[in-house]
Amino acid sequence: MRNRKKIGILGGTFDPIHIGHLVLAEQVREKFQLERVIFIPSASPPHKTEQELSPAEDRFEMTQLAVKGNPYFFVSDIELKREGLSYTVETLKELKELHRDSEIYFLTGSDVLDEITTWKDPEEIYKLAKIVIAVRPGFDKFDPENHFAKKSIIVEITGMDISSTQIREKVRNGESIKYLVPSKVEEYIRKRNLYKK
Repeated sequence: MRNRKKIGILGGTFDPIHIGHLVLAEQVREKFQLERVIFIPSASPPHKTEQELSPAEDRFEMTQLAVKGNPYFFVSDIELKREGLSYTVETLKELKELHRDSEIYFLTGSDVLDEITTWKDPEEIYKLAKIVIAVRPGFDKFDPENHFAKKSIIVEITGMDISSTQIREKVRNGESIKYLVPSKVEEYIRKRNLYKK
């Protein structure tokens, strides 16, 4: 049987996408020799309905700007086109249909292990894809006995203590975000006057 293609999926609000997301994707891509990594900005994530997100078009555009120049990175608007809340399980089912001959690797950070039980059909998610949990040594703490941790592939990546929340806060306070996000993303945030209020 010929080797199946391996595709990585990295979802998130990407509000904004930052260097930490890109490092995670690149290091996991290299480790598992993924043919590509598809970044999927979520439209209406169920866990963030309270939080006011930037318009989906802005988040999609920033993600596209961030991945430009890496021939292995792509952006999909699959969740932006779908009505209603963005459930990971629905996205994976759709991707499975689109990439029938591929093995899907779902990339995420260790914080997911605390909330995955609240996701829609978590057991189904593990049937649809290999779940890769990226751990930054010294930064991320999780219980290795966690039911979902045991079913996941745990991978250590270069520790980068950057968060989108922190970046939005810096913009609001008029502080520099240079080197925390790609320069094109920094430019876009400034042009569109995002995160000012």
